[in-house]
Amino acid sequence: MFKKRLLTGLIAGALFSTPLFAGTAFISNERDNTISVIDTKSWEVVNTFNVGMRPRGILLNSDYSKLYVCASDSDRVEIYDAKTFEFITDLPSGDDPEQFALHPNDRLLFIANEDDDIVSVVDTETHQVLAQIEVGIEPEGMGVSPDGKWAVNTSETTNMLHWIDTETLELVDNTVIDQRPRHVEFTHDSQRLWASAEIGGTVTIYDVDSREEIHKINFEIKGVHPDRIQPVGIQLTQDGRYAFVALGPANHVAMIDQQTYEVLEYFLVGRRVWGVGLTPDDKYVISTNGVSGDVSIIDVEKREVIKTLKVGRYPWGVVAAP
Repeated sequence: MFKKRLLTGLIAGALFSTPLFAGTAFISNERDNTISVIDTKSWEVVNTFNVGMRPRGILLNSDYSKLYVCASDSDRVEIYDAKTFEFITDLPSGDDPEQFALHPNDRLLFIANEDDDIVSVVDTETHQVLAQIEVGIEPEGMGVSPDGKWAVNTSETTNMLHWIDTETLELVDNTVIDQRPRHVEFTHDSQRLWASAEIGGTVTIYDVDSREEIHKINFEIKGVHPDRIQPVGIQLTQDGRYAFVALGPANHVAMIDQQTYEVLEYFLVGRRVWGVGLTPDDKYVISTNGVSGDVSIIDVEKREVIKTLKVGRYPWGVVAAP
């Protein structure tokens, strides 16, 4: 399987040895074991390449040169060239890596290992496992603050946020949250943390310094039963204006004022929306709609869905590069 994946990467590298697009989005398709590549100018799928089994979490390093993929059922993190899509290497990850977050120094990778109830910390240059930190049951969400001071993990069954000091690599605090927390996202000034609770149906905002709750957002969509409103993915614009939340089987993405916490809009997208991603200029939101096997594109300024396009089976993660 390694040789097959490597060969696929080499072929892709030959075809795409130089950047072809003004911007690129990557979608992880967990049932197909593939990554879909989208040109964010034309909004068309321009390539698909094979990766490990059940890809979920996906991210780019700070200069957008490397694409990291959590191959959950292959028990590894894989790294690809973000321009040529060529396989570079893989990292030790622990069992069932679900989501991960990269420190701003591009060295420390924090990985949630759902089956082992730990967070693994891996040095991306030496491939050394620096720590394995015990957290709650079924860890999934993972975030690192832009200032590099904090890593936060969510445990779905324990219903907690776990605060990890990135210098000492030690667990320093636990915060109880609503049922089944799935995702965390820091504001770009590192002062606030947004956390979704899938079964709780809420998003809670915390003050990072005190780790105290500031506000809790509830959602109400006309014609949608409250039990179907299940927040998962979160994205925050860099200017501090808007937040976007994927609402699972409610089939909507919520647009929220980051300052007042008011829900401004609900966008109807595909079925079972798992994740949301922003283009680096914050002009477009991309939602991954798992059951319908497509992604929806939301124009932030126009406040409307401008396109939906088919990708692979059960798209889950999304990340975009300029």
